[in-house]
Amino acid sequence: MSIEETEDKVILTHPREPTTKVSILKYGATVISWENKGKEQLWLSEAAKLDGSKPVRGGIPLVFPIFGKQKNEEHPTYKLPQHGFARNSTWEFLGQTSENPLTVQFGLGPENANKEIYNLWNEGKNNFTLILSIELGDDHLKTNIEVENNGDEAFDFNWLFHTYLKVPDVTDCLVTNLIDQKCYDQLLATEYIEKSPMVCFNEEFDRIYKKIDTDKIFQVVELGKVLINVQRENLPDSVVWNPWIEKSNGMADFEPKNGYLNMLCIEPGHVSDFVTLKNGEKWSGSQTISLGGDIKVQSNIY
Repeated sequence: MSIEETEDKVILTHPREPTTKVSILKYGATVISWENKGKEQLWLSEAAKLDGSKPVRGGIPLVFPIFGKQKNEEHPTYKLPQHGFARNSTWEFLGQTSENPLTVQFGLGPENANKEIYNLWNEGKNNFTLILSIELGDDHLKTNIEVENNGDEAFDFNWLFHTYLKVPDVTDCLVTNLIDQKCYDQLLATEYIEKSPMVCFNEEFDRIYKKIDTDKIFQVVELGKVLINVQRENLPDSVVWNPWIEKSNGMADFEPKNGYLNMLCIEPGHVSDFVTLKNGEKWSGSQTISLGGDIKVQSNIY
């Protein structure tokens, strides 16, 4: 059976390759595992809470309608906790939409959103529908989000796929095609133009790369070999994050404590500014994670 639904999760198995599968937790519609030919491609903390008591540490958590914590007291998202409520809500499994490639959908609206948190967003007045599509291919995983405004008033939102990629050793990894991009370094609280031909990791790293041409593919390269490609549609920004030693030690749900060596977050989104959606309008964006291939130099690295 290609699709198995249990009380708390949905498991997709590739119809022609039984060792390729993806598991989605209904809580947060969080992808918690993607095995390709038996090899896990996503990092999941050994201490991640999978019982709905808190957002999942690892996999692909969903960030909506605010990234981080809003600092403007006048903005409707100000009262929301960090990263909003999509990852704290139990989504409805809507079923299969395609056999080839195997695709399913999950939905979230005010009726099944986490009420306590949702009501902090413009006092619960925003009427919305989120439709998440998850596509399992031979060597790729695609996640697509559609946001619709069903209410009477426009609303602003951020979106982010908070993707935790699993890597053999992050100190051997480089990320390509970020040179000459505007970035905000959250550790230095400074904005500048990235000048590293390839980004490497040997300390805590937390940067928001802004308004990047979506033709650019981010590649995780280990010792000259492409591990992972990240492609985007209508998601101009990307967070690149690794907590390193001190921050990992400070997170109770981050295990093992040296797990930062085996994970790297590349998080496509729309977070450097807000999407404004008027009554009746729809917006969509997607990320596609694929494996292997050749190094694609799409930047001037000289």
